Amino acid sequence: MRKLSTASLFSLFLIVIICAAELRQLADASQEDNLREFLRSRRNNPSYKGTFKVTSNVGKHRVASSLQTMGTSDADQSAALKAADKIAALPGQPDGVDFDQYGGYVTVDEQNGRALFYYFVEAPQDASTKPLLLWLNGGPGCSSLGYGAMQELGPFRVNSDNKTLSRNKNAWNNVANVIFLESPAGVGFSYSNTSSDYDRSGDQRTAADAYLFLVNWLERFPEYKGRPFYISGESFGGHYVPELAATILIENSYNSKTAINLRGILVGNPLLDWNMNFKGAVDYFWSHGVMSDEVFANITRYCDFDDSDGVVCFGATDAFDAGQIDYYNIYAPICIDAANGAYYPSGYLPGGYDPCSDYYTNAYLNDPAVQNAFHARMTKWSGCTNLHWKDAPISMVPTLSWLIEKKLPVWIFSGDFDSVCPLPATRYSIHDLNLHITTPWRPWTVNMEVGGYVQQYKGGFTFATVRGAGHMVPSFQPERALILLDSFLKGVIPPYVQEQQ
Repeated sequence: MRKLSTASLFSLFLIVIICAAELRQLADASQEDNLREFLRSRRNNPSYKGTFKVTSNVGKHRVASSLQTMGTSDADQSAALKAADKIAALPGQPDGVDFDQYGGYVTVDEQNGRALFYYFVEAPQDASTKPLLLWLNGGPGCSSLGYGAMQELGPFRVNSDNKTLSRNKNAWNNVANVIFLESPAGVGFSYSNTSSDYDRSGDQRTAADAYLFLVNWLERFPEYKGRPFYISGESFGGHYVPELAATILIENSYNSKTAINLRGILVGNPLLDWNMNFKGAVDYFWSHGVMSDEVFANITRYCDFDDSDGVVCFGATDAFDAGQIDYYNIYAPICIDAANGAYYPSGYLPGGYDPCSDYYTNAYLNDPAVQNAFHARMTKWSGCTNLHWKDAPISMVPTLSWLIEKKLPVWIFSGDFDSVCPLPATRYSIHDLNLHITTPWRPWTVNMEVGGYVQQYKGGFTFATVRGAGHMVPSFQPERALILLDSFLKGVIPPYVQEQQ
């Protein structure tokens, strides 16, 4: 794994505070520069000072145009598009694949030629009775196909030969029909014919485009209209998921004929508040023996963990050096970059996690045969794209509060080995919601072992930890992640089976 260019904690927090599991040190040589630019723009841009606008963000003309292009009068065209998107087989997939899979594009802006790429996998059994789930990776600017689908919760994992796939027995399409959306345009295979679109990326437009994607996608797959629909994601998905949910609820009130049957959201290791994430990371490093008492005392003395922090605060971080660890799971092995250009894991974890999986996925998705099978445009695919982000609220607490007031089930979960969007940071933001506890903190179990801890609040808000998981929970604890998802979809907190005496 490549070392950070500086040992200062401030430089580290340019990574930590963004909370992008997908921007991993081994994958992108320029990521630190990208993150510095992103953080500077966040501090200097007044658009970051407010909150996400819970209003009708999608222009009615865009919705109308979208429906006119893909409306009920064009049912035959929609059926043809769906048939064209069906994936016969992915190169190297194992024998016995027993579910349908699709890949293709949905245009969300006809004028600018902006189109989003999706990968859709139906459930192997009883797909017609199972809900629809949308998965969004974060970044901002990172791929839900390359990370969510191929390394976390999708039906396949890329093997170390870069060419073949193995089945993920704990894939989330066991309990739901799952869409992986590469969003916004410029990420992965998604694109715009108007290059200036990439310089106008931000939270507001990302939510609007994702909404239009869903409206059009449901025309292509009409059997899912009215089906219970859920949104899940991680990392900067702590912005994407609540913002898309708010957009859907507002747009449902304006466009009843295109209503999306949203039933809840589930977000893992989310970025919820920039400043609390900074504070939570400091607390996490100190409490887990990565930071000394002296450095911790100096930082907490000179940092207020708000927008007033400046040179003195950041100077207090200079003495910190975490060393050669994976910040997304501080106890996980790392991927070693050998001097001869080879790479190999420093060790292995139970459950099949491989810290070099980025390399396998990148090679696989850049194979022309693979891109053809996915029905993607031939291009150089990359896991993350440096987009010039224009707006992102400092805190998502107001948006979450609004969703809870609208009685939408909101679940947050947190892998407890993650230092990037750590458990303490999430707790600080949950505390700011000022909710009354209805089910006190208790363990939940998988196979007679503690899988994590859970607490529920008035209004149905639920917070769960996943024991032994890093930032990308389904990668590190796939079985526990699937149990948690199943509980969320059933609307009950995960079970606690106590050991019999």
